[in-house]
Amino acid sequence: MYRFSMRRLLAILIAMTFLGGGVAVAHQPVVLLNSDTTAAQGPLLVDGTVSFAIRASFTKSGQKKAFRAQFKDGDQLDVQYLVVDAKPENALRMTSLPTLVVTGPKGTKPITMKLNERTKFYEPYGGTNYLYLGRFSAPAVAGIYNFVLTARGKSAITVAVGEKEIPGEVVRGAVPTPTP
Repeated sequence: MYRFSMRRLLAILIAMTFLGGGVAVAHQPVVLLNSDTTAAQGPLLVDGTVSFAIRASFTKSGQKKAFRAQFKDGDQLDVQYLVVDAKPENALRMTSLPTLVVTGPKGTKPITMKLNERTKFYEPYGGTNYLYLGRFSAPAVAGIYNFVLTARGKSAITVAVGEKEIPGEVVRGAVPTPTP
């Protein structure tokens, strides 16, 4: 089941590449790799207000996957925690799903995402039914936010970040230094 979901995500990514240009897309997919075990090693969403769907699959308890998102003062931090509305994902108990801890810059207090809903959501671009399990929204401070997922068992989830339906940039590896 997880392999099918990953193939669908890859197909969406390829289709978006060929559509390209100024075509707006819903929550551009980003797949976390097994090597993305810390936020510093994971991908960076250059503009955290652009909509991205970060997909993470886990095979065992304790496994970690992470990514980063960059914000400016005045930006809105919008995060949603979702699972595909199909077995085995939709059959998992909330206590069996990975935890998500979001840590902001400048010593801001970490936020542990609360899973407190099961609201159906149809994503038309990929033709996928999801369940919202949690949502968080707050003003952001300038800097890079770290998102760390820790598995409690075998699972696959999606973390949506941002709301702007415009193409966005994802950087893997060291953050490039801006030139004046």
